Amino acid sequence: MATTLDDPGTTDLDEALGALRDWQEEGTPLQLHPGDLGWKARAGASTAAAAVRAWRGRGEIVALGMLDAPDLLRLALAPESFQDEGLAHQVLADLADETRGVLPAGQAYLETPNGVLLHDLVLTEGWEPGESWTPLRRELDEAVPDPGLTIAVAGPEDVHDRVAVHRASFPGSTFTEESWRAMAATSAYAGARCLVAYDDGTAVAAATVWSAGRRPGLLEPVGVHSEHRGHGYGTAISLAAARALRELGSSSAIVCTPTANEAAVATYRSAGFVPEKLRLDAVRGGR
Repeated sequence: MATTLDDPGTTDLDEALGALRDWQEEGTPLQLHPGDLGWKARAGASTAAAAVRAWRGRGEIVALGMLDAPDLLRLALAPESFQDEGLAHQVLADLADETRGVLPAGQAYLETPNGVLLHDLVLTEGWEPGESWTPLRRELDEAVPDPGLTIAVAGPEDVHDRVAVHRASFPGSTFTEESWRAMAATSAYAGARCLVAYDDGTAVAAATVWSAGRRPGLLEPVGVHSEHRGHGYGTAISLAAARALRELGSSSAIVCTPTANEAAVATYRSAGFVPEKLRLDAVRGGR
């Protein structure tokens, strides 16, 4: 099957979201989710669309990457294409040619799901194993315990606490109320919810959840206010997120965190998430 790369910035955002949604299947490794592209849209739908890199076979998208940074491509593939040699070699060639607009020359980073041929190929072409990530999953066929805190769904009139908790959770964050409104205005947010956890009236934790229908739903991001850590709020907001995804019809709740962040892994495990096989990014050009 001949594979071609869309010109950068020309892929329709809704088409890209639809492909990512279709590729979320139980029993397959965690990979780029429509919620990741939805979270990217906090800088605007046009910015999210410009970050998409799509490869087509027979006119359909068979692989889709999102530039999470100028030198970081997060790549998803149609599950039936995980071992497609023609696709893997075409993507490899496009990664190596900076004029294709996928990645710049020099140092770069690539995220792929476990079990894809491309990951093995790049390691034979001068790339090296990179950061280790721990995917975790909680099945949603049974009811999720109550998180024990007041949980509110943030909307246009009360998004201040959602933004404040996020900025206090992630140093250097540029998330604003305007960012939230830009994100919420996209089609990606139709099945999403922003949750804020309150303890005695104080906003202590927050999360955004992204449903993809009767498929795995994503937690991205999850944060606990820096002034309120060590009280189990991370577990509580993770439970609240899983409950919200179940209400939205998701078959499971998934999340991924750096393996080195042992506290985060422990928090998700305490909320009933089960670790899956570790995933390694690939790095080109040294670290």
